[in-house]
Amino acid sequence: MNGILNILKPSGMTSFDIVAWARGLLKTKKAGHTGTLDPKAVGVLPVCLGSATKAIEFMMEKDKLYRAELTLGITTDTQDACGEVLETRETTCTDKEIESAIKTFTGKSGQLPPMYSAVKINGRKLYEMAREGLTADRTPRTVEIYSAEIIDIKRDGGIRVLFDVHCSKGTYIRTLCADIGEKLGCGGHMSFLLRKKAGAFDLSTAVTLEELKHAVDGGIVESLLMSTEKVFDGYAAIKLDEIQGKKLQNGMTVDVATSNHLDAGLTKVYNSDGIFFALGEIIKLDNRLVLKSRKFFHE
Repeated sequence: MNGILNILKPSGMTSFDIVAWARGLLKTKKAGHTGTLDPKAVGVLPVCLGSATKAIEFMMEKDKLYRAELTLGITTDTQDACGEVLETRETTCTDKEIESAIKTFTGKSGQLPPMYSAVKINGRKLYEMAREGLTADRTPRTVEIYSAEIIDIKRDGGIRVLFDVHCSKGTYIRTLCADIGEKLGCGGHMSFLLRKKAGAFDLSTAVTLEELKHAVDGGIVESLLMSTEKVFDGYAAIKLDEIQGKKLQNGMTVDVATSNHLDAGLTKVYNSDGIFFALGEIIKLDNRLVLKSRKFFHE
């Protein structure tokens, strides 16, 4: 079984739980997810099966779209609603101040990985150290917030801000929420998180665990599988003839005709039958463009 399942992750399960559950249900050993969602978070979790697992490294690089809820005035040790409350402060922020604070985080910045994360320092995961009451020196990582738009602000005994975030890989939304709270001078934590999109995969094609089991029981699970090709939506494409295809598979480069109007960079590669079979990279070599292979996919 080769392809990608776009699973709608429920709250209460880890990303690894989802992969293990799918592996057992589908009776397959080769499976992996493309980016961890916290146990309480919900939303898009693409799970790659068989040869599609070769695409995981490329999927991890894709940007993400989230809907998050920030509760102001309450800070926790995990920066989300699962942790212990560290401090409660009065919240007097106006809507304009909240919007202004959120906007200051757009663009590139250095984000400090939270202690409750799977980031490793000296071979140990930070969350393991945090559970022992330890704190490690961490180096900020460059992330980029492409946009952050407020959806709603509720004032019902506190202040809760619902907003959408389009961001680069590696962005911790709960850390973003905590940082916004500190920017406003009252602290805050992430009280809800929905991943709406991960690369080319979004909520419109996501299936629940119940829908997946029903498809397996009905013998129609293949209809839910998406081709690995979808990972590379938006990439340039090139079609090779039979001889060129064999050259590429044998580790040789292939000259790219100028009539293809292709530039240097990653490109989808199709065989003479028009079937996607590889991801290639066009490079300049001796004042000419050539195609070399990056990854082969056989489905």
